[in-house]
Formats: sequence, C-alpha cells, structure tokens
Amino acid sequence: MLKIQEIRELIKLIDQSSIDEFKYEQNGEKITMRKQVKGAGTGTETVVREVAAPQAQPAPAVQSEPQKEQAPSQPKAEEPEKKESSREGLHTITSPMVGTFYEAPSPDSGPYVSAGDKVKPDSVVCIVEAMKLMNEIEAEVKGEIVEVLVENGQLVEYGQELFLVKPE
Repeated sequence: MLKIQEIRELIKLIDQSSIDEFKYEQNGEKITMRKQVKGAGTGTETVVREVAAPQAQPAPAVQSEPQKEQAPSQPKAEEPEKKESSREGLHTITSPMVGTFYEAPSPDSGPYVSAGDKVKPDSVVCIVEAMKLMNEIEAEVKGEIVEVLVENGQLVEYGQELFLVKPE
C-alpha cells in the first residue's frame, strides 16, 4: 500500500494538473481519486475525492450544498484579513484526507499535543480516521503548537486546517 506521504504528493500533483480522475492498482489494492469542480461560473468550488482501499466498503460521496449568493458586506471581507495577519509566520498543519479527527490515540488517553507543546517534524499530532483506517498525522515542522483549530471527533475535509505551529 502507498504511504500517506506518497498519497499526499499524488493529491497535490492531481490538484495542480488538468487530470479529472486518477486510478492506481497494485497487488489487488486500488486507489481512485476524482476531482470535480461544480459551479465554476459562480465562483463556488466543491472538490470531491474518493480513496478506496482493498476489502473496504465504498464510502458515500461527500457533497456540499451550493452556497446561496449573498451581497458581500464590508465587515465579513475584513475578517479574513485579520486572521491572515495574525497567522503571519505560522505553519499550518492541514488534513491530508477526508475523515474524522482524533486528538488522542484512544478515548482514555490524553491528546497528542495541546497549545504550547513543542513538536518535531516526525511528532504525531493527531489521527485522521478514514474508511476505518487510523492515519497518524505528523507535524512536518519543528516548533510550538499555537492553536488547535478543530474539535475531537469532528469530521474534517481534505486540506482543512488542523493546527497552527510557530516554527523554530
């Protein structure tokens, strides 16, 4: 089976290319990734990816409802700018897949990391469960956890921000 880092690289390459679908099969194991852009004319994009492992039930397709167009208001336009300025110099750890976020290896254990904890590039910061597989997510940077952006047990999307890290 491909390692999580190899899958991440494949996803990045597919995102940057004009490929709509990618299939990989080796030794009876299959991975299928699909990229769909809906409502390209309205500026709303929904990306749907499916990854299938051997002997696993196919997951239901995840689809977002189209957002209703709203008149842009000035305060909402300024909020992202404030967030961006407060995040300058910080590294963001994102989810490499759609799944369920777990902050600890088991329900009776403490979290892998909390705000203020020091991490190394190979430090496990959380688990994302996808299709009954527990995928350990590493920090990929040396630094200090500034903020945990998701709640334990929360569903996360591909590319969703999980942690903010102040690199050393």
